Amino acid sequence: MNSADILGQWEAHLALGKRRSPHTVRAYLAAARRWLAHLDARDWHALARLDARDLRRQIARRRAEGLANTSAARELSALKAFSKFARERAGEEDPDAPRLRGPKVKRGLPRPVTPDEAEGLAEQVAALARSDWQGLRDQAVLLLLYGAGLRISEALSLTGGDVPLGTVLTISGKGGKQRVVPVMPLLREAVDAYVAVCPHEQAKDRALFRGARGGPLGQGAVQKAVARARTALGLPSTATPHALRHSFATHLLGEGADLRSLQELLGHASLASTQIYTKVDAKVLLDTYRNAHPREKD
Repeated sequence: MNSADILGQWEAHLALGKRRSPHTVRAYLAAARRWLAHLDARDWHALARLDARDLRRQIARRRAEGLANTSAARELSALKAFSKFARERAGEEDPDAPRLRGPKVKRGLPRPVTPDEAEGLAEQVAALARSDWQGLRDQAVLLLLYGAGLRISEALSLTGGDVPLGTVLTISGKGGKQRVVPVMPLLREAVDAYVAVCPHEQAKDRALFRGARGGPLGQGAVQKAVARARTALGLPSTATPHALRHSFATHLLGEGADLRSLQELLGHASLASTQIYTKVDAKVLLDTYRNAHPREKD
């Protein structure tokens, strides 16, 4: 067995077995490839014998190359997953990866946009689009991010079989985990308006949101549209498509939503991922107070 065989099986496990996103597959595959370049091990049994010291050496090697704490933590997570997979392939009784604590990462707070900014972005992407149907398309995508809390990948994974939208929508999120989100009338109207003028025929097995030539709309196209819109509106670079999902969560929390319900709506595997929005909500409140009372800035 050689490195190509090992990496091929690892890639298939991530993409098909675990149903990881293409981004995660690329990142985890690259981390394993870098590690294998420094190892003599070329079969699953040899890889299964690697321990915490081997992991520590690889992370130290990557840190010496200038890797920051956040990236080092991600790299370690990828390597531990690869190590666990190797142990499973080798038939080890205890397949758990070696225990090694990663570098401390200071978790930054998400930066939501205000309701007016979210509405402005949705209107501006439509105004700057190359055609009316593309404008309605981009507007519908952004409203799904802000009004239903979808990830951009989730919105773009919708198919013609999902329309017309009902009062709820079943979404397959990270790791194939499904959740049900409510769909407000405004979102249904926005999607219906796009479908009515889209020049490409809708089909159950085809992407709902289509590019100019009829292929699936890519995340990059949405991100570029938002970048143009926020420049025109004078909004900061933090006003991204993903910020609309953060805004959905923050505004719901501000209206009294409980964390467990919010966790389900966002599709978070861990409540810890949702709890960060309690800090965002407090920060927004403090910023509002300081803006209303300029003397508090001194």
